[in-house]
Amino acid sequence: MMLIGLSLSACKPDADPAIGGWLGLWTGPEGTSLVVGRTGGEYEVIIRNLDGPRRFTAVPDPTGLRFTRDGVGETLHHGDGKATGMKWLSGKTNCLIVKAGEGFCRGSKQPR
Repeated sequence: MMLIGLSLSACKPDADPAIGGWLGLWTGPEGTSLVVGRTGGEYEVIIRNLDGPRRFTAVPDPTGLRFTRDGVGETLHHGDGKATGMKWLSGKTNCLIVKAGEGFCRGSKQPR
């Protein structure tokens, strides 16, 4: 299966179990999404927002995956929906966050 030009077969877990668990598709509100992949020895982050998809090469660091977007260093890190700062994701428990207001999650909401 191809997802924005990145084969999901390239999304195989690696030696870092935390980041290996991040591989694949994450969804955000209003049709936004994030794909974390690995090709060769590099990670790739694809962020699809309302303007379309953008690709970034990322490197692991102690807090997550680091990449540069528009000259600004960003770090993709794990958190919950509340940490995204986005009401649409507030009940989620498994999310990746670029910064407040930019998050993507998997799975269902917390049980009430």
